[in-house]
Amino acid sequence: MRVQPAAYLRTTLPLDLSVLDDLDSGRYHSIWMPDHMVSFWPDSIWTPEFTDLATVSPSPHRHLDGMAVAAAAAVLTTNVPLVTSVVDTVRRHPSTLAQSALTIDHLAKGRFVLGLGSGETENTVPYGFDFTTPVSRFEEALQVIRLLWDSDGPVDFEGRFYRLRHARLDTEPYEGRFPSIWIGGSGPRTLDIVGRYADGWWPTGAWSPDDYAEKLSAVRRSADKAGRDPSAITPCFIQVCLVGRDDAALAEILEAPLVKSFLLQVSAEVLRKVGFEHPMGENWRGYQDVDPAVLTRERIVDFLDRVEPEMILAMVPHGTPKQLAGVIKDYVDAGLRVPKIMDYGAMAGLRYTAQSAQNVREVEDELMTLCGDIR
Repeated sequence: MRVQPAAYLRTTLPLDLSVLDDLDSGRYHSIWMPDHMVSFWPDSIWTPEFTDLATVSPSPHRHLDGMAVAAAAAVLTTNVPLVTSVVDTVRRHPSTLAQSALTIDHLAKGRFVLGLGSGETENTVPYGFDFTTPVSRFEEALQVIRLLWDSDGPVDFEGRFYRLRHARLDTEPYEGRFPSIWIGGSGPRTLDIVGRYADGWWPTGAWSPDDYAEKLSAVRRSADKAGRDPSAITPCFIQVCLVGRDDAALAEILEAPLVKSFLLQVSAEVLRKVGFEHPMGENWRGYQDVDPAVLTRERIVDFLDRVEPEMILAMVPHGTPKQLAGVIKDYVDAGLRVPKIMDYGAMAGLRYTAQSAQNVREVEDELMTLCGDIR
């Protein structure tokens, strides 16, 4: 497959579905739609004291249901695949996921992709969901989804997390083909699951082209071992970057509290590998430890004081659109084929948010020029 970028459709308020015509024009490989209850930015710093973004949005957690938005997008587009990025298997039972995916795929006339993940603390623990064994639950949920899709008539299933008794899902797939399943994840167990179940994959963390290539190789080894075609798994990636039009702009972006907060998603182990001690302590697990409601102002202010610009630069590609296209091209050389370019500099404030869409478009254009006819 040729290299082609994906687009995001924001699933937060205010919802803007008017952008779908442009996203459906053929420029993009697919449209990805997040599915969250909350964002990871701590409530304690989503205030005008720390960011002018708080002057136009009272909360960073104004999320809509990603599956519902995908259904709306399905009837407002005609060409591009629609992907949840990602729905977790902690908050939703696999039987309802299986039915919802079929429903949206019929609305989309075969263009829906069920993007799945094992979940995050911020979207599960505050709501009372059991998040103690998410990967095991995730794999079993995949088994249930496939069982319901593939079975003709009532089925039974006795698992650790799910039980079916004479359960059936007689809704036939659109034109005889079930929706593709893409999986987001990076751990060794998840990469093995990807190879056995998924039609597409993106890592929740790949910190260098070599890291991406290593994880993709693990996926393909698992697929091969399972008797599946490794090359049929679409390699994707959400490439977080900081677009700075010049050095002065980049320096200002790096001082923004919400940009510094990106390091909350990075584990102490990963940051240690590039030579830094994590501002949240040596046992910080990254996004799995984020609960925005309980990260106090005192703790976050202390964290922000400890963040050094070099830490962010070590973890996040940065520079002009042309420079960033060159970085992402290295990931393409490592096997990436569907990049979603995310300009995290937009979190530096309203001035940078206004420029972000154009920044991303310029990176995409430069990348397509570099990639040419690579397949």
